[in-house]
Amino acid sequence: MKKYAFNEITFMQFVFLQFGLQASVGLLALPQVLAGKAGTDGWMAIIGGYIVSIAAGLIIVQVMKKHPDGTLPDLLKRYLGGWAGKTGAALFACYIFYYGYTGLVRTILYTKVWLLPQTPVYIIMLLLLIPTYGIARNGLRILGRYAELVFFISLWLPFVYLIPLKDAHWLHLAPVLKEGWTPVLSAMQEIIMSYGGMGAVFIFYPFLRNKRMASAGVVLSSTLSMLVFLFVTLICFVYFSPDEIREYNEPVVNVLKTIEFKFVERVEVLFIAFFLFIFSLAWIPALYMCAFCTSWLMGKQDHRGHMRLLLLAIAVGSYFAMPTFNQNDLMEKYLARIITGFEGVLPVCLLVYIWGYERFQRRKNV
Repeated sequence: MKKYAFNEITFMQFVFLQFGLQASVGLLALPQVLAGKAGTDGWMAIIGGYIVSIAAGLIIVQVMKKHPDGTLPDLLKRYLGGWAGKTGAALFACYIFYYGYTGLVRTILYTKVWLLPQTPVYIIMLLLLIPTYGIARNGLRILGRYAELVFFISLWLPFVYLIPLKDAHWLHLAPVLKEGWTPVLSAMQEIIMSYGGMGAVFIFYPFLRNKRMASAGVVLSSTLSMLVFLFVTLICFVYFSPDEIREYNEPVVNVLKTIEFKFVERVEVLFIAFFLFIFSLAWIPALYMCAFCTSWLMGKQDHRGHMRLLLLAIAVGSYFAMPTFNQNDLMEKYLARIITGFEGVLPVCLLVYIWGYERFQRRKNV
C-alpha cells in the first residue's frame, strides 16, 4: 500500500506546482537583473539556466526512484538511518521555509508599493496568510488543483504583453555577445534564484500518481518556466533601451504602462493584483512542504497543526519586523547559494552514495 496514496496528484498538477515555484515572484525584476549583468545578451543566461535546471531535476528524479514511495526524509532514513532522516527533514524544512518566506516578503513589498501604500505590512501579511491556510490545510491534491486553476486563468497574459511590441526596437538585441561569454556566465548566477524550487521534487515525487512521468514533468515544468522568462525578458529588452531598462526595478510591470483604457488610469496596478495569484504558487506550496517536514519529524501524519503554528509565527513576526527591498535582495542572494547546495550538490552526492551503497550490498550478498 502506498504511504501517500490519499493525496496523489496528477501529472499536470505535478508540472504546474513545479512551474509555479519557479516562475513566480522573481519574474518582475528578472529583465533588469539580467540587463545589469550582461546587457541585452542576458536572455542567453536564461537558456543556460534552463539546461542546468533540467539536469538538476533529472538527477533528483533518479535519486527518488530508489525509494519511490517515500519523500527525501524517508529515503535518508532507509539508506543512512533514522538520525539522517530527521536531520534531512529539519534541514529541508528550514530551506523550503526560507524559500517560501523570501517569496512571501517580496510579494508583500510589491503589494505595499503598488496596491496598498497606506496599509501596515502586518495587515497585508494576514490578508495573504488566511487564504494560504485555507488552501494548504487540505493537502497536496488541493494545492495541485489550485496550481492548475491559476495556470489556466493566466493564459491570457502573454497576449497582453504582445501589445508593447508595436513600439519595439529589435536592434537593441544586436550585436549578439557584445562583450563575449563572460557577462552571460555571470548572469547565469542570477538566474539560479528564478529556476529554484526544483528541490520540491524530493517531496512531490511519492505523491505523483504515474511516477514514470516524473522526468517528463521536470522537463516540461522547466521548459514552461524558460519560455515565460525568455518571453518577458525579450519584450522588455526590445521595448526599453539598454540603458533605460536598468532604471526600472520591475520592468515587467512598467512595460504595461503603454496599455491605455478610458475607464482605467493605471492599468499596471490591475496586473499587479492579478499577479498575486501567480506569486502565491511560490509561498503556499513551500510553506506546506515546511509543515509536512516538521510533521514527519514529529511522527505525525496531520500537518494542519504545524501549518497553523507556522503561519501564526510568521504573522506575529511581521508585526515586529519586515525586511525592506534591499534586505530582501540580500535574502535572495543567500537563497541562490542555498539552492545551489540543496538542488545541485545534494542530489549528486545522494545519487553517488546510493549507487555505491547498492553496489556494495550486491557484492556482500554474492
